Formats: sequence, structure tokens, C-alpha cells
Amino acid sequence: MRTIRLPEPPTPPVGMPEIFERGVYSVVRRAVVIGNGFAGAENQCVGLVRALGLSERQSLYRVIRPRGGINEWLWWLPVSLHKRLDFAIRWIFAGSRFSVVFRGQKPFSFLNGGTTGLSSILEADARQIATMARETFEKEGPLLVVASGWDTISVASSIRRLAPHNVFVVQIQHPRRNLSRFDLVVTPQHDYYSLTPSGQQEVPQFLKRWITPREPPSRNVVLTVGALHQADSVALRVAAARWHDEMAPLPKPLLIVNIGGPTHHVKYGTDLAKQLTAKLQNVLASCGSVRISFSRRTPFKVSSVISKEIGHHPKVYIWDGEEPNPHMGHLAWADAFVITADSVSMLSEACGTGKPVYVIGSERCKWKFSAFHKVLRERGVVREFTGKEDISDSWSYPPLNDTLEAASRVREALAERGWTLHH
Repeated sequence: MRTIRLPEPPTPPVGMPEIFERGVYSVVRRAVVIGNGFAGAENQCVGLVRALGLSERQSLYRVIRPRGGINEWLWWLPVSLHKRLDFAIRWIFAGSRFSVVFRGQKPFSFLNGGTTGLSSILEADARQIATMARETFEKEGPLLVVASGWDTISVASSIRRLAPHNVFVVQIQHPRRNLSRFDLVVTPQHDYYSLTPSGQQEVPQFLKRWITPREPPSRNVVLTVGALHQADSVALRVAAARWHDEMAPLPKPLLIVNIGGPTHHVKYGTDLAKQLTAKLQNVLASCGSVRISFSRRTPFKVSSVISKEIGHHPKVYIWDGEEPNPHMGHLAWADAFVITADSVSMLSEACGTGKPVYVIGSERCKWKFSAFHKVLRERGVVREFTGKEDISDSWSYPPLNDTLEAASRVREALAERGWTLHH
């Protein structure tokens, strides 16, 4: 029998790096998160990276503003201008008695706090990150950049401008203009409320040219119902195991109460706190246990009313704010939730569990937040908290899967560029 000799594969051009021969240059195996120091924004970025399977190969950078003194009033300035102004103020008033008023704290570095896969947090520098992406492209492949928050927009868009062939940039939360600066924009559908008939009626004619967005979502926009987050099924199973010894013995049903804080579009104070405590007292008979958590935004006057009115009850436990934070354990072990209407993030996480979610204060929501709550009610994922509920009567719904759906769109967009994710 004659041996059949297969033809040799074509020889690659001289000088072509070995990585191109293997095609590894098209595999995305690392990610950079650009944060702004706010947990709500950074949690969305890390959640998306986690859903894409890159949580073990991510680095977190932060856009860091000067802090303290007059700097707390300059948050609306572009970060670069804010830093230059801070430098000038320091130079002019150095050593004077006015320096106490004007001085801000110097930028600082952070540790990752134990978040899986995160390296030490560095200050975001668009030119440095873009240079790293270009110089390591042949060895490491493309770089996924995920950013969220107003302060990150200029950094993320600059990275794409400086290294367009080496990065894929996802901006979470609507950047308001020039969406073509990003490969993908992930934003809640209620950000387009100004274009709806209801939104148009609420906007005075002289303000319409200033309200954004002014155009329907383009092809590179991914619309979600709520916020992205890290509380997927795997994370909840891990949390359930971690908090088993503390949560499992609690009498059932376990009602988790998450309280945020007033915002420009959802205003409340002690009046809502008193309504909440009165309604909670009405449902205590049908609860085995109640655990209450306040956020960093919760005003002291609100938390003090709730603690005074209901904190002494034997069924009620109020988290004192000390580590470890039981939030993930609450999501895993809760039988039902009561959440204030102001927090899109807390509602999105709870609505991702498929468990009953009751909302208090939604009638106070204005503008796009009213549209957000309308969508949640129409999908059957939330109900208004009336104080007449029997918490032992459970109900369910198809959980929100915004993070997984956004990750799927990222994969599709990467495939259109001939790139794929590392498995």
C-alpha cells in the first residue's frame, strides 16, 4: 500500500508572529474595568465581565477626582479640568488660612477588597491603557474595556480612539452624546423616556433641545430593563453556602428589607420611614424573621425612625453596617423582599432571584424612574407594598436576566469583528 503524503500547510509570511499562526490574536482573554468609585456603577461593570467569563483576568482602574473642601462642589466639571483647577487652587492658596476651605485630599489608590479576580486598583489613564493594549496585543490578544459612570466616558472613548484595532469598549449607562465613540453602549430602556409620548409632554418646549438622548437607540445600543449586577446563580449558591450557619436557622419566611435614600427624582424623608414601619408591623405576624439593611445613601433621620419604631421587635434584625456585608446572603436566603423605590440596582438584583419583591415609594418617582417602575409592574416582577400582604404566600415570575442578555450581545458584537471569548 502506497503511503499518502498530505500537503504541507502554507508557510506563513516571513516575520509574522507565531501568535497569528495559531489565531490566538482573535481571542479575548482579559478585561479592564474603568470605575468611578461608586459601587452601583462598578458593580455593573464587574457583573458584565463575570457573565463573559473573564472575572479571573480583569483589572480595575478608577477615574479619581480630587476630594474634600470646595472639590465636593465641583463634581460637575470634566475630570481633567477639575484636576487642573484643584492644582491651581493648591498653588495659589498654599500656606494661607484659606487652604483649609479650599484644599482637597490627594488622589489615592485602593485595594480590591477581596473581589475575585481584581488586581490592585489603579488610577485610570487612557493613554497608558491604550499603549498597553497595543503593545501586548500579539501576545495577549484583544482587550475588553468595560466602563460605567459619567466620569469614565472620556477615558473609555479615548482608549478606543487611541487603540481602535486592539480594544473592544463597552460603556454602561447612557453617555448622552456621540454613541459612536463606543463599540457598545448598555443602558436601561428608561433612559429613552424623553422620547416617549409621556416624556415629551413632561419636557417644556424651551428645554427639549437640552434633554438627551434626542435620537432613538442605534444599532450599537443594548437596552436593559434595570441595572447589571453580579448576583447570578453561581454567586447566589456561593453566598448561600457562606451564610448558611447564620441564615439557615432563622424562622421562615425570611423578609429582607433594603432601604436606599432619596434622590432628585425620588424624594422622601421620615414620612416614608414612618409609612414603612407601620406597614412592616402589620405583616410581622406572617413573617418568621425580618432583616433590615440601610445603604450609604440612607439619611440618619430615616434610619433612626425605623430603628426606633421597629428595631426592638424580637423578629427584627437591623444590620449595623459593619463587615461582613450580608447583602449577598440576603439575596440567597430571602423568601421575599421589601425595597424602597429609589434604588434601581437593589431592585434589579432582587428581581433577578424570581422571589416576591414588594416596592414602597414608587408613587413618589418622577421622570424616567416612574417609567422604570411601570415596566417592572407590567412584567409582574414587583408589587406595591401595602402592609396587607401575607409574606408566607409566595409568588414567582420569570427573573430579570439583563446581565446575561447584555453579555450575549457583547459576544455577538465581538463575533462580528472576528473575535471570540476565551473559554
